[in-house]
Amino acid sequence: MNQKIIHNDLMLLANKEIAEHSQRFFKTGKGEYGESDIFLGIRVPVLRKLVNKYRGISLVEVSKLLHSKFHEERLLAVLILVHLFKNRSGTLDESGTYDGQKQIYNLYLDNIKFINNWDIVDISAGNIVGAYLHQKDKALLYRLVYADNLWERRISIISTFYFIRQNEFDDTLKIAEILLNDKEDLIQKAVGWMLREVGKREIEIEEEFLQEHYMKMPRTMLRYAIEKLPETKRKMYLRGEV
Repeated sequence: MNQKIIHNDLMLLANKEIAEHSQRFFKTGKGEYGESDIFLGIRVPVLRKLVNKYRGISLVEVSKLLHSKFHEERLLAVLILVHLFKNRSGTLDESGTYDGQKQIYNLYLDNIKFINNWDIVDISAGNIVGAYLHQKDKALLYRLVYADNLWERRISIISTFYFIRQNEFDDTLKIAEILLNDKEDLIQKAVGWMLREVGKREIEIEEEFLQEHYMKMPRTMLRYAIEKLPETKRKMYLRGEV
């Protein structure tokens, strides 16, 4: 299986109407976050079904797929990487990590400039970067959180979703605090989302963070963070009465 075969398969699945909708939905206009991204018009569930078909692909060919100008090819590449990572291929090293996982993690970081839209980040960051760094030094996340690149900052916070699922919240809260004043709407939404996920597991921890910071949080971030709280509590936060 190689990248050219996959490309030809995807071209047969392309849908012009879906592509035009995606161009608008993912803000591909001049000056927008997805500027110049090109869509084939293939829905995510269709791409997910293709992962098993292509599971025998080499990492070299996945890397070629990740370099594609077509959004869906890059998205399929990370879906394949997530699948391969979860299979824990290879042998264990001294740190308890499978060597196949390390290769995937390194490939991901070496090609991070191609992880360049929110859906590609959200499908992969927690499942690859977060999963790899669990029980390891998290310094990478604290470098990415200060990056000029929007997607690298989003990778930093979304990677902590893996830790949240293990009921470990410290890094999420620390990174959220760093991003409190971020001007990008997509970062504000990501931070609010992760705080909401913390709250689903430990509402007291989320509310302790909110009570300290909510008055200076961007409105978008706050709304995402409090989305699952009782209506009366949500209104109190929005009115500044907590």
